Amino acid sequence: MRDRLIYILKHNKFIQKLYVVIMGFVFRIWGMFQKTDEKLVLFVSFMGKNFNDSPKVMYDYMQSHPGYKKYRCVWAFEHPESFSELETVRIDTPAYFKTALKAKYWITNTNIERGLKFKKIDQVYLNTWHGIALKYIGNDCPGRKDYNFDTLDYLVVSGDHDERVFKSAFNAKSSSYLRCGMPRNEELWLADDNAKAQMRKELGIPEDKKVILYAPTWRESTDGGKTYAIKPPIHFDKWKKELGDEYVVLFRAHHQTTKVLGVEYNDFIRNASDYLAVNDLMIAADILITDYSAIAFDYSILCRPIFCYAYDYDSYLAERGTYFAVDEKYPNKSCRTETELLQRIKAVDYQAECLNTKRFRDEFVQYGVGATEACVKAVFGE
Repeated sequence: MRDRLIYILKHNKFIQKLYVVIMGFVFRIWGMFQKTDEKLVLFVSFMGKNFNDSPKVMYDYMQSHPGYKKYRCVWAFEHPESFSELETVRIDTPAYFKTALKAKYWITNTNIERGLKFKKIDQVYLNTWHGIALKYIGNDCPGRKDYNFDTLDYLVVSGDHDERVFKSAFNAKSSSYLRCGMPRNEELWLADDNAKAQMRKELGIPEDKKVILYAPTWRESTDGGKTYAIKPPIHFDKWKKELGDEYVVLFRAHHQTTKVLGVEYNDFIRNASDYLAVNDLMIAADILITDYSAIAFDYSILCRPIFCYAYDYDSYLAERGTYFAVDEKYPNKSCRTETELLQRIKAVDYQAECLNTKRFRDEFVQYGVGATEACVKAVFGE
């Protein structure tokens, strides 16, 4: 029901506008009667769906440094009962909004105000965001003009591309840009061959196999927001016949995908959708297959081959729109069919593709090492 209501708010302009005006006013009035707690920090990752990504990296940093023990950290989740070891609150409830109005510090990778505007002047708000954009996001999407990040104190950017996109997509102020890269990606910048070997061991990858990580992007709901299922036109039995002697495939669905259809998992095709730490999967992988997902930018940090399997290239990109042409900027041109994709992988010049990926990375990801410390110190001071 909650996802259905969110879908309606996103796609009905009148209801959306009414919600923003009325509820924003209500919370601003409510906030006048809530004293700011100088030691309270509110964390939200992916709208309360997960305990991961850059907010968790920052949280872990604070937990490991004695100077931040004085802060009380509260996490907002859809299902807080699953995180008994943390102090939590259920997102989108009166208790959540009361916590948001009281907390001195807000840290998120999506949003805290849930589409509203009620931040008080004395609150400090950092948004790490959650990916470099290929597809149009925010106000750049057709029919969307409701994003306004002008109250952010800090908005993390990974490079020049982010700065251009965030200005138009979020109405973000350049003065809020924190040029350090996403904390979640710092681990990728520091990963070496030892880290790769360790991850493969932990994931149970046979020593004689190489790893393909297949991570397609999210698809819009086709049933009015009831589900967000994906059914890629893939015949993994064919993949196994062509690649099974040399590779295993980790299948990773987008975090907002509710169901994967038409896929049977086995020793060759492994279900990695529920694995929490996507960085582990990237570090272990020799090759990434994706389509229009931001994971391409993250994985490029490792300078390993990236293949774009764009089976719905024309229809998807016509509907969503992109900031640049995939075939002009990606490490190599997209594959439109399974046959083409499998042939490319079988004939891969690994070192040449690594160099192609490095070129792509250097254009879009200019910051990374030291991101976590930079974000924490920006929010809480030196």
